[in-house]
Amino acid sequence: MKNNLLIFFTCLLLASCSSDDDTVTVQQCAKPTNISANAITFESAEIIWSDTNNAGSFTVEYGLTGFMLGSGTTINTTETTALLTNLLANTNYDIYIKTACSVENTSMYSDVFSFTTAAPLVVPQLLPNLSDLNLFSGNLNDLTPSSRAFEYNLNTPLFTDYAHKQRLIALPPGTTMDYVDNGFPDFPNNTVISKTFYYFNDERNESLGKTIIETRILIKINGTWELGNYKWNDSQTDAVLDDMAHTVPVSFVNNNGITNTINYGIPSMQDCIDCHNSNNIVTPIGPKLRTMNFNNQLQDFINSGYLSNLSDPTTVTTLPNWEDTSYTQEERARAYFDVNCAHCHSDGGYCQFQSELRLTYETPFSESMIFERKASIDNRMRSYNPGISMPLIGTSLVHSEGYGLIREYLNSL
Repeated sequence: MKNNLLIFFTCLLLASCSSDDDTVTVQQCAKPTNISANAITFESAEIIWSDTNNAGSFTVEYGLTGFMLGSGTTINTTETTALLTNLLANTNYDIYIKTACSVENTSMYSDVFSFTTAAPLVVPQLLPNLSDLNLFSGNLNDLTPSSRAFEYNLNTPLFTDYAHKQRLIALPPGTTMDYVDNGFPDFPNNTVISKTFYYFNDERNESLGKTIIETRILIKINGTWELGNYKWNDSQTDAVLDDMAHTVPVSFVNNNGITNTINYGIPSMQDCIDCHNSNNIVTPIGPKLRTMNFNNQLQDFINSGYLSNLSDPTTVTTLPNWEDTSYTQEERARAYFDVNCAHCHSDGGYCQFQSELRLTYETPFSESMIFERKASIDNRMRSYNPGISMPLIGTSLVHSEGYGLIREYLNSL
């Protein structure tokens, strides 16, 4: 009996050892690591990751930042890369990836990886609504420039009834403005230039908001500049392409606490063409290099890749700031004339046959006719009379500070 029991337990032990020898330990499938995004555009992105398993397949799940796993869009792939398409522009996305080493052995999801798509391309077309052009990001009335546009300023700006102005240039991807001389750079086709006019409700406290009136657009299409004007709606949510002239009453409190009421005049399309006319060709007015050459602005353009063919901005002349008293009275007055008047009062300008005045800054004084016409200049600037006062278009009141400078200059002649 004892011998039989010994034989039984011996067989049982041998069977148990044999079973242990047949057990195979399967290593847990590791989750993907080193996730990155390449070639991010406004609508797509290529996702790349590392795999230490030599796995057969992967599942990529993605969605707007904060989405719950299981509710996103999935892609199955056998490669360690995936192309995400049909994405929303300027939007944050989260991505999770898991590995399938076998049908029974899948990894946990990776740590979340996040990325942001690029801003949409600026549209070089005069579309019905300003928002359609993609010049701005976020809420339109915040006037936050798209990352595909950049702001520029002028050291002597045009006077427009004390309105503030935001000036933007949007160049097509991979292009630059090319230096030519002190005047306009060579803008590539499909360049979009914008200027938005607005008033702070209270100049003493900008946080109290603003009233946006209009956004003027210039687009270079096949070598020709096209004009468009967008009138902002009352709710300040968008602006509509409008070729007609409009009068918009505006009230604001100035820095002295005085309430001002202005009948702001939005120019018609024909008004815009008249001012931007040079030898019967529409051109920009403001963004000449000599007018933008201050506060290292040209160097910033070069550093940012916006301006080419210019290595030393100091070789570009600078139009004086009419308010800077370090310049002579004549330099300041001539600069004021240049920006506010010369686009019409110049060879090829709207008034070339109606007036003898030639008011570009570089015109020699003896050829400008300023002395000969100083009485007429004073008469047309000292008070506002529609159709008579100068500038003829774009103002509805006297620029007291500007006229004060011009009056003193004329009296000195």
